[in-house]
Amino acid sequence: MRLRNKSLSFVINFLLGVAWAFVLLGSITSFLSFYQYNIFYALISAVVGAIPGLIGIVILEHIITTQENNLELKKQTKLLEKIYEHK
Repeated sequence: MRLRNKSLSFVINFLLGVAWAFVLLGSITSFLSFYQYNIFYALISAVVGAIPGLIGIVILEHIITTQENNLELKKQTKLLEKIYEHK
């Protein structure tokens, strides 16, 4: 993972795996539920069934991106403070 905190990285990786499992299970079960009626309804329900897992993935990726941005800003702040002290 991209994060430096190993425990947070482990938890987020685990939750990403769970979210992808929800995507797969939601889309497959929804598809198989409506397959006997119409293939079009089955495809639409598969997309709708995958949405909760996809929302979870987007939220977790946002958390990762925010943490990376925070670490980068801390690095830049240290460098700027060194430059300021040097002058």
